Amino acid sequence: MISTRTDLERYELDRLAPYGVASAHSRGRLSLEEEPRYRTVFQRDRDRIVHSAAFRRLEYKTQVFVNDAGDYYRTRLTHTLEVAQIGRTIARALGANEDLVEAICLAHDLGHPPFGHAGEDSLDRLMRDHGGFNHNAQSFRVVTVLEERYERWRGLNLTRETLEGIAKHEASLDLSGLMGLNPATRGTLEAQIANVVDELAYGAHDLDDGLLSGLIRAEQLEDLGIWQVLRRRVQFGAGPMTDIRRHHIIREQIGMLVDDLIETTAERIRSLKPESPADIQNLPDNIVQFSEPMCEYSKELKRFLYANMYHSPSVIMVARRSDRIVQGLFTSYIAEPRQLPGVWQARIGVDDVHRVVTDYIACLTDRSAALEYRRMYDALTHP
Repeated sequence: MISTRTDLERYELDRLAPYGVASAHSRGRLSLEEEPRYRTVFQRDRDRIVHSAAFRRLEYKTQVFVNDAGDYYRTRLTHTLEVAQIGRTIARALGANEDLVEAICLAHDLGHPPFGHAGEDSLDRLMRDHGGFNHNAQSFRVVTVLEERYERWRGLNLTRETLEGIAKHEASLDLSGLMGLNPATRGTLEAQIANVVDELAYGAHDLDDGLLSGLIRAEQLEDLGIWQVLRRRVQFGAGPMTDIRRHHIIREQIGMLVDDLIETTAERIRSLKPESPADIQNLPDNIVQFSEPMCEYSKELKRFLYANMYHSPSVIMVARRSDRIVQGLFTSYIAEPRQLPGVWQARIGVDDVHRVVTDYIACLTDRSAALEYRRMYDALTHP
């Protein structure tokens, strides 16, 4: 049997909950174009994101450990894929649109600069008098401006629903003005899922990488509520933290969080009885939430990771090195923009030179940024 886009839309309408966002009811794209015969609009969004240059570059961008730290730590790309996979699971269980959740998840980190949050902090400080820098806003800029793959428009020309999901991804930063959105409304159920799953994934996977690297030892975790629960669930008593045990514990952690999120959100849905996507967006609080005990467990783990991993001496040392590289590149390109590749020089005038330089640096990977820095500052001593 062959399924056309119309068939897929009909199947979707039969399967989705009334509060899920149906592709057949999409508000369309910013620029009108003919849609494919065998994909829905959200499936096309997902494919455009996956085929973008920004998505490919995520393979060589830092999650916590820089690219040269080892082959087995997570990168920004593997984190993104894990977020999308978990997001689809939760969307399917709650009757949300899986394809829309996947598209938002795959795009949520496209704007991350090299060296992870250290690189982001450096660019934000350097751009303090020129609009600042935030990777969520930059992700929106990537898909609407910086990816140039079409003759008739800049960006990927994604649907309004996917763009809204990116713009409303981070609750602590109001990006509604990017699309003329109402800042008083919440994200759709799909956007809320993507937002929560991002935090769920990086908490579990950063703990995994911390244990693998040796920055975190199992005995340091003994006082954490979530660790005590996990130990009971996997029946982990005494003995060394082997790779098999670590994998088992992290799997259990993700499964426990996913189950709690689905069950808590489903109970809220039953209580509030939303009948449309707009009903979700007009609620005073996000409907996608963990239970109170799981929220406390997650906050406690986050505080622990900040104290013992993100602010550990080795990570701080790399952050200082990263800041030196980003600041060096920024200062040199601002002083002489003709060092930029020609296509980036051509953007000056359309955008302020500070924004063009920031866009260029944010597009670099860890290793390409380090290589440019060496070429720029070490050329005389190391030809």
